[in-house]
Amino acid sequence: MSSIKDVAKKAGVSVTTVSRVINNRGYIGKETRRKVEAAMEAVDYHPNLIARALQKSQTFFIGVIVPDSNHPFFSELIKYIEIQANDRNYKVLVCNSLDDPEKEANYISMLRQNQVDGIIMCSHTLDIDQYKKATLPIVSFDRMISPNIPCIGSDNYRGGELATEHLIKQGCKRILHISGPLDLDMLSNRRGDAFILTCMKYKVDYDFVEGARNKLTFDYFWDFITHELSTIELSGYDGVFCSNDIVAYALYIYAQQKGIKVPEQLKIVGYDHHSFTRMLQNPKLTTIKQPIDRIGRLLLNTLIQMIENKDEEINSTTIVDVELVVGETT
Repeated sequence: MSSIKDVAKKAGVSVTTVSRVINNRGYIGKETRRKVEAAMEAVDYHPNLIARALQKSQTFFIGVIVPDSNHPFFSELIKYIEIQANDRNYKVLVCNSLDDPEKEANYISMLRQNQVDGIIMCSHTLDIDQYKKATLPIVSFDRMISPNIPCIGSDNYRGGELATEHLIKQGCKRILHISGPLDLDMLSNRRGDAFILTCMKYKVDYDFVEGARNKLTFDYFWDFITHELSTIELSGYDGVFCSNDIVAYALYIYAQQKGIKVPEQLKIVGYDHHSFTRMLQNPKLTTIKQPIDRIGRLLLNTLIQMIENKDEEINSTTIVDVELVVGETT
């Protein structure tokens, strides 16, 4: 069985340098890291993760709880978290809450029992106090829980403002907003706040429909659109700002079936610009782009900073910029 000394000899570096690469400690040049990793592969060396964990009192596992990993936004977010975790020598356990409070609570308990080093919390169905009781490092996505639990999110208010202003600049006089669920204090709710204030600022008529919670599939959003909007005269609006891109696309299909031309009669703006949106070619959605890659990196790096530097003060909230991507629906 190969040893760390065999790796050092093969790479032509010191044992200390190999140790730094394995443990991701100190500055290591890209070329040196490449040589060490190539040497590890050449001599078939695998670090003893159990010994490493015992030495550092860490498991080097983190939990990520999401509403539904099948949703394009969360599947892409998980990908970037995993890429960054791999670079930092951590492993990721992914848990799907499916927006079920009992399931989410059980996952938190399970992750604690298995002694993960920390949790990235992207599902938020529980009361704030239950997160505070977790007694291990937690980073939250899109919900401010407490000063001791850092929150990473995009500039949802600016996103709502950009979307609404774009519809108004395109000539919309009566605009509808289909929001996400408003029963929890999520940063994403600021999109709706911005929508209302921007419409008031420009003296534009508006209406607001609260979205539902349960599932994040196209079929679910389609059912929501067809049932909720069946009581609304959609032809009375010339613009709609949707809380996410799947809702926006479902609305586009619904409008087509109702004989409403997009964007001539109805302009639609979505939110997210994830892989689903980028894949669509007919039509290309106008949407607000969240930097999913940057959010994933910030979530992972903030959590590891909490794990490895317990006495270091961490920013309680980090907000990243969004941008308008103009497509064919406005």
